This record gives sequence, structure tokens and C-alpha cells, in this order.
Amino acid sequence: MTILPALGITLTTFAFMEFWAWFMHKFVQHGPLWFLHRSHHVRHPHPVERNDLFFLIYGGISAALFITGDDGGRWWFWVGVGIAAYGTVYFFVHDVLIHGRLRFWKKSKHPYLRALNMAHKTHHKTDGRDGSQEFGLLWVSPKYLRLARQQAAAKQEKIKSTVE
Repeated sequence: MTILPALGITLTTFAFMEFWAWFMHKFVQHGPLWFLHRSHHVRHPHPVERNDLFFLIYGGISAALFITGDDGGRWWFWVGVGIAAYGTVYFFVHDVLIHGRLRFWKKSKHPYLRALNMAHKTHHKTDGRDGSQEFGLLWVSPKYLRLARQQAAAKQEKIKSTVE
């Protein structure tokens, strides 16, 4: 397969995974598979939670697509690349930046990443299965982007006024 179709399949899969993650989170993880996802909504001292099984499931699907994808010769190999790329971004944004499961990436000052963090905190305001909002990862509601930009501007104004 040539590079252009491979890139197209990979990027399309990556974009689709945001919708898929939202759908699965809202209707499956907060639905019939709540018994696995619940571990993510309660505080616990463990480094691993039942919710991490979802990462293994998608990793397994991606690996199967790689293995059977004829080293990039079959279109589904590139679907596996898109799933793996989304999973990698998901890990760094959700697990590392937002939840701090690894301590090498501190809270970001970038308005978009701050907005993602705010939206996720809104999602975690409830520890139950029902009543949560904001189920996506990379797409963030414009209200959080506005709030993050306002906070950044207010912080800059405060810094500016203390310097003068």
C-alpha cells in the first residue's frame, strides 16, 4: 500500500477513535461494563485498576491488526496504527497529564490542555454510574476552552500588574 492511502486510513481511524471512545465511555463503560470502569471513579491506593483492562482490549485489537496486516500491505494494518496512535495519545493525555499516574508531566498551562483537564474533572464530579458529563478525550466543549482562555488571560494580567 502506498503512503497516501496508509496515512489516510491511519488519520481517519485516529479521528474515528475519538467518537468511538466517547460512545463506549458513555454507553458501555457507564452502562453494562460499569463493574470494570467503576474503579476509575473511586479513589484507591493501587497503581493499576480494573478500568485498565480497556487499554489491554484495544491494545490486543491493534496488535492483531498489525500481526495479520502483512507488514503494512493490508489496509487493516493501518487501522491498527490509528488505534495504537490514539491509545498512545490517550495514555499521555488522560493517564499521565490529567490523572498524574506517572509524575513526569506536570499540569500544563496550555489553554487547550487545561480545558481538557477541566472537562475531565467535570466528568469525575460524580463517582457513580449516572449523572456524569463530558465523556470524550480530545474533543472538548467550547465552554471549557473559553474558561481556560479566560483563566490564562487573568493570570497574565495578574503577572503584568505585579511586575509594573
